Amino acid sequence: MLRGIFDGDAELYERARPRYPSGLVEALVRQARLGSGSRVLEIAPGTGQLTVPLARTGSALTAVELGPALAAVTRRNLAPYPRAHVEVGEFEAWPLPEEPYDLVVCATAFHWLDPAVRLPKMLGALRPGGTLAVVTTDHVAGGSAEFWVEVQGCYKRWDPDATEPGLRLTPESDVRADTAEFDRAAGLGPVTVRRFARDITYTADQYIDLLRTYSGHRALDEETRAGLLGCVRRLIEGTYGGAVTKRYLHELIMATTAR
Repeated sequence: MLRGIFDGDAELYERARPRYPSGLVEALVRQARLGSGSRVLEIAPGTGQLTVPLARTGSALTAVELGPALAAVTRRNLAPYPRAHVEVGEFEAWPLPEEPYDLVVCATAFHWLDPAVRLPKMLGALRPGGTLAVVTTDHVAGGSAEFWVEVQGCYKRWDPDATEPGLRLTPESDVRADTAEFDRAAGLGPVTVRRFARDITYTADQYIDLLRTYSGHRALDEETRAGLLGCVRRLIEGTYGGAVTKRYLHELIMATTAR
């Protein structure tokens, strides 16, 4: 299954994937009222990009990660936090403990979970009045705007079947979180969405490393991937002075269960 492809190079994932904005973490911690008496369940933590700042609250935290190599890096990152631990497994099949959680969160991985299972099971893990949180991440228009247009030529050459003709990044103002699944859920209160945009500048090496962590790029055969990444690198180094800026939009979707 493609969702397991990230485990192939956990150290690269740890090095290349960005952490979440401090404002997003602060909003989540404040909404869930996290502290030393809290219980947190995180689903699909990767290598702990959100897990570590949540563990800093002193909460008792359990992270369920599908990939054993990713989980090992997360455990290393959580070493200073004895109340946080990682379990390896598929969340859909993972047995929920009897004691419920104050917060159940999934960051930039909700779309990988089985739609028939994910939300009911997340809600089943929460105490009455507990907080459900999902973080989405989109690459939106902005940053090195011309690069994102020109780089489509590399994808058209090396991966034409997966490249939409005339593809352009969506303006931030046009991105709206799809909350229908949460709005329909029984026992879940009003859904709120908070947005956090930011720019990150990457050197050619850093951006190539980032691309190597994306599932679509990892799934390419070795020759195609090497050709594509070489084309991207030449464009960054030859036309953009060796660095490009990428604009991210994170949306924090939250709701509270009925008491």
